[in-house]
Amino acid sequence: MKNKKKKIVVIGPVYPYKGGISHYTGAMVRSLKKNFDVETVSYKMQYPKLLFKNEQKDFDNDLFKIPETQFLINTANPLNWIISAHKIKKMHPDRIIVQWWHPYFSPCYTALSLMLRKIPKIFVCHNVFPHERFPMDRFLTKLVLKRGAAYITHSEKDAADLKQVTKSPVYETTVLPVHNAFKIQNMSKEQAKREAGAAPEKKMLLFFGFIRDYKGLRHIISAMPEIVKYDPNIELWVVGEFRNDKESYLEQIKKCGVSGNIRLVDGYIPDSGIEKYFAAADIVVLPYESATQSGIVQIAYGFEKPVIATKVGGLPEVVLDGKTGYIVPPKDHHALAEAVCRFFREDKAEEFTENVRKEAYRYSWDRMNEVVQRLTEKTGAHEG
Repeated sequence: MKNKKKKIVVIGPVYPYKGGISHYTGAMVRSLKKNFDVETVSYKMQYPKLLFKNEQKDFDNDLFKIPETQFLINTANPLNWIISAHKIKKMHPDRIIVQWWHPYFSPCYTALSLMLRKIPKIFVCHNVFPHERFPMDRFLTKLVLKRGAAYITHSEKDAADLKQVTKSPVYETTVLPVHNAFKIQNMSKEQAKREAGAAPEKKMLLFFGFIRDYKGLRHIISAMPEIVKYDPNIELWVVGEFRNDKESYLEQIKKCGVSGNIRLVDGYIPDSGIEKYFAAADIVVLPYESATQSGIVQIAYGFEKPVIATKVGGLPEVVLDGKTGYIVPPKDHHALAEAVCRFFREDKAEEFTENVRKEAYRYSWDRMNEVVQRLTEKTGAHEG
């Protein structure tokens, strides 16, 4: 007689919620179903509009849709937390996996953890502390994470941060699994360039995602004069939504004299629109000033694209310098320019792409399943 599969409830954002953590949660649920009996609990309301004014949902593409998801949790309604905890308890989970990335969720998750204290909880720490720190964030983070039975981190930086808020944690650190579900049409580079509106003879650097100060867009813009001097056919594509301060970026581009070599695609890119930009790119650039990790690397690797990233957080753990891309010092536009020029000068595309392929298992969801399996075996009943 086969052993009964352990029951896991996964809590986090899934389709139609936007963003990398929603993609991650959906992909995790699908993968875990190979080894576990899984139920998915998401949000009836994720963020109040007062705190998050942009549209939170994207119905354009249901690649990561989990049909049986129960949208139970209103993160700002204490009465709802009681109802949600009762419904989760009735699912009779052996373990609960919670996606953690911001202290905003602390009151809600603390209450749920207390009401579900007899069920061991595994926290997936996308960021232990938020990118933009604020007073009380350490206290709010500790309030939740001290109630975990085990943890998954995606960088050594997050593992170190975790140890600041909970004593002797049971945890494993593993790289973010690759998102290759965005390969909808399997576009060739030539087709992708046509779809994106890129000239076929141009070489394409891609900066992708929400534009926020810590992501260092200003540094790659500052690098562009040196890059264009080396090869005027190199273009930087900035694809993503400007949260604020767009005018200052435009002014910087103008001052650098590289307006003709920088293309801005301003706005949220739906899942169905991602493929053409990554498939068209020669290399993806992450000139971050700070980071724990980034799902952009995993999307790039899903398209077998090399990456130039800075030596911050967990990025050097996933971008192997001289093998799958280059690692450069942060806030150094000369080093960024040199890395880009070296990539094209030494014609590294084929070699780096092959190395990305060789690393495939390291970034696989099968490996993540093994991590979850080990942590479920290590965690018993837990009084949170």
